[in-house]
Amino acid sequence: MKEQQARRSAKAGFRPDIEGLRAVAVVAVVLFHADVPGVSGGFIGVDVFFVISGFLITGLLWREVSTAGTVRLRRFYGARARRLLPASATVGVVTAIAAAFLLPPLQAHSTFGDGIASALYVSNYWFILHGVDYLAPVMPPSPFEHYWSLGVEEQFYLVWPAMIIGTAWLIRRTRRRPTGAHAAPSRSPYLAVLVFVAATSFALSLVISYVIPAVAFFSLPTRAWQLAVGGLLALTASQWSRLSALPAAIVGWAGLAVIVLACTLLDATTLYPGVAALLPVLGAVLVIGAGCASPSQGCGRVLTTSPMQAIGRVSYSWYLWHWPVLLFAPLLLGHSLGLPGRLVAVLVSAGLAVLTLRLIENPLRFATSIRQSPARSLALGGAATAVAVCVCVVLMLLVPNPGTGRGAPTDALNVSETAPPFMGRNMNASDAAVQQGFEQVQAAVAASLAPGAVPSNLNPPLTVAGAELKDLLAGGCMRNGVQAGQPECATGDTSSATTVALVGDSHAAMWRPALEQVAQQQGWRLETMAKAACPLLDLPITNPIRRLVSRCGQWRDEIIDRLQAKPPQLVVVSMWRGYVAGQGGYDPGFTSYDTAWNESLTSLVERLRGIGSKVLVIGPIPAPRQSVPICLSGHLDDAAACAAPRSTAVNESGVAAESAAVVAGGGQYVDITDLFCTSERCPVIVGNSLVYFDWTHVTSQYARQLAPVVGALADRALAGG
Repeated sequence: MKEQQARRSAKAGFRPDIEGLRAVAVVAVVLFHADVPGVSGGFIGVDVFFVISGFLITGLLWREVSTAGTVRLRRFYGARARRLLPASATVGVVTAIAAAFLLPPLQAHSTFGDGIASALYVSNYWFILHGVDYLAPVMPPSPFEHYWSLGVEEQFYLVWPAMIIGTAWLIRRTRRRPTGAHAAPSRSPYLAVLVFVAATSFALSLVISYVIPAVAFFSLPTRAWQLAVGGLLALTASQWSRLSALPAAIVGWAGLAVIVLACTLLDATTLYPGVAALLPVLGAVLVIGAGCASPSQGCGRVLTTSPMQAIGRVSYSWYLWHWPVLLFAPLLLGHSLGLPGRLVAVLVSAGLAVLTLRLIENPLRFATSIRQSPARSLALGGAATAVAVCVCVVLMLLVPNPGTGRGAPTDALNVSETAPPFMGRNMNASDAAVQQGFEQVQAAVAASLAPGAVPSNLNPPLTVAGAELKDLLAGGCMRNGVQAGQPECATGDTSSATTVALVGDSHAAMWRPALEQVAQQQGWRLETMAKAACPLLDLPITNPIRRLVSRCGQWRDEIIDRLQAKPPQLVVVSMWRGYVAGQGGYDPGFTSYDTAWNESLTSLVERLRGIGSKVLVIGPIPAPRQSVPICLSGHLDDAAACAAPRSTAVNESGVAAESAAVVAGGGQYVDITDLFCTSERCPVIVGNSLVYFDWTHVTSQYARQLAPVVGALADRALAGG
């Protein structure tokens, strides 16, 4: 009897086992975000949701098109709007208001923009635009970050009906049935379309995962294969339903085991989606497919229990609430949360989800006057979206966005010219000039650690990041992540017999303002050759797809050839030291400071010395490990609160190993840590100068103020043997 009831329920459109699978998916995501041990791959819950959506929506659309010959779009979109938009808008409004009170102003303003994009269901592409380039300012996690998956879902709802209607239209155009024929429409054309979508999307996802992981993770084209697989499952449900009880139970339990395995085996360093996404998709397919035959047998016995059904019912609202609650709870309490605290936050978000379900979702979803009218349903969804957007816009206008501080004006860092133009290769004089410059900057750095407010004459302002990024890329002197070649980028006295080449990635390009100033004073020709995310070191990228697209190897070869063809008197090399092989997001294929890195550094210096050039390698700047402008915007009365400990900002052993590697190759290495840090801490404002414009790059203003020291270092390198 129970099995018959379950089958009748399934035929009516409700699958209790799928409701239970929703519970599995949301619990995985929530525990992952709560950083619960053993659930390092819980982010795969979103993939499970995509398969479920593909299955349910494709099944719904297929049943309608097979009976009516088309899809009633107003009814379809009205149902989606009534079901999804009020709850997401409610959580979005509360999140935006909380952000206005709890987040630093700069971060709050960014959050309001995230909220607008989320309310309009384009946040997945919004986050792509703000995160595909490692040069982009690194922001703290957005309270709206989880809305990306809702964007994918809503875009799926826009595309899928059109695809189904278009397929039906093509079938009618190409097949002429005799008058009076009432044969059931064939599933084959729809299956063919979904197979094509799945195959194309998966191939696209696989390639882009290795090239631009953010695009692969967030975009509909690279996630559509998961939705299409769910659709294929819906169109083949009758074949799945033929499974007898024992095989269905085995298939279902195997699917659930694969999902659990993915939750435990994968982690944040996994290249994703990539091949790894096949695991949760396969698991979801097996569970749903087995349920087509026996929804309450096998793993269905667990999925259809009352607790799983209850969690499944609140899964949507719980998904909406859990992330902002986890982010805001530490800010409300004034301290970070341990595991017990994070679990309490999860339970609080579950309570909010229950209230949302009972007060927002169900009343509006099942209200007869709204449910029976597609127009009212769409109006409800439109009103909810409009309210969420308007609240974010109003908050953006009301919350101040500080550019400078409220403190007294501060004198600018003033490093006196430590050396006359070109010391004539007098090594002793050059050493003295370098020492004098370092001492002047060290005194200013130490003074900047005194407690005090952000100065009112801060230069550049806290809102400078966008302009600084444009300066880095200006004129093509720094190639972007997919460009090869290098246009001539010469400044200073371009006809000079003394040429200095600045070469590397963005951490070389950021020193260009300082060296330009030096080149103008010294009468040198400065040539800048830089490429984002591509140090000059010969560190091969092991992944062939990334190697092909990034073109780092090609760019390196072209730069070396250019240097060999016309050797400069001095090559200044710099690069970021944050490269880590195997990262789930940006994976360069190599790691800073390791043996391969240092050996490659020695080889590069030897090669450049071999063409007759002197070589100066600039050591790393300290890493504040946070977006400095955002931190300062939240500590306008205490700038020192954003200063990082030297012990965490500087890899002393890595700097020592690099120095030895450069000296072994015959070059000069300069540890510049003392231009940024005392023995204990590294301020983010020196004098009235903002030191960093994001989480790792020096502002052009601070670089220019260090020009006398940089010039002395370059002069000493030229004077060296």
